[in-house]
Amino acid sequence: MSAFKEVTHVIFDMDGLLLNTEHLYTRATQEICDPYGKKYTWELKQTLMGMTGFEVAKKITRELDLPISPEDYLKLAQEKYEKLFPQSEMMPGAEKLVRHLKKEGVHIAVATSSSIESYNLKTNHHKEFFALFEHIVNGSSDPEVKAGKPDPSIFLVCASRFADKPSPEQCLVLEDAPNGVKAALGAGMQVIMVPDPLVSKALTQDATLTLSSLEEFRPELFGLPPFTS
Repeated sequence: MSAFKEVTHVIFDMDGLLLNTEHLYTRATQEICDPYGKKYTWELKQTLMGMTGFEVAKKITRELDLPISPEDYLKLAQEKYEKLFPQSEMMPGAEKLVRHLKKEGVHIAVATSSSIESYNLKTNHHKEFFALFEHIVNGSSDPEVKAGKPDPSIFLVCASRFADKPSPEQCLVLEDAPNGVKAALGAGMQVIMVPDPLVSKALTQDATLTLSSLEEFRPELFGLPPFTS
């Protein structure tokens, strides 16, 4: 008997979960900070993961005392993202899991804090893969998403856009960030966390299940069709 509840729908985060983009964000942010002699630390970064772009810009400029406005920060960041994001690569196990769930008829979607513009840059070389999802919610661009993670609205909006309108209890979220875990739990959903190895263990304890890679995920634990090979 599984300790987990059976689900029918799976919602994926994107950055750091499906696509290996977090190091690109770190590089872009540090390049913005360098002229001002500021260091973008991991301690700050892990508090930002999952927030919308403007929320991130406000917090970084405030916490690091940068002499630029959040709006100016976003302009600089966008210039760097346009060069870096097309390099985005898939995370281990992501493609196998998504294709398996799709083949088995499981409802799947993406709920990412990325804006549509950032999403397009990151997924330009992965269009066929992202076409497997029933819908994509871009938190920074979507008028129905009232706030970034840890606010639960992005996951509630994502669930509401499935054709059969599942209840939160029917949805399983896959996340890498502490803010995303909080958002999923706040939405009343179970959440599997696949954290960066640097994430403090204390920030992983609330997740329904924590894995070191998507390659470890066993769908049958949540009543989903198991891998056959």
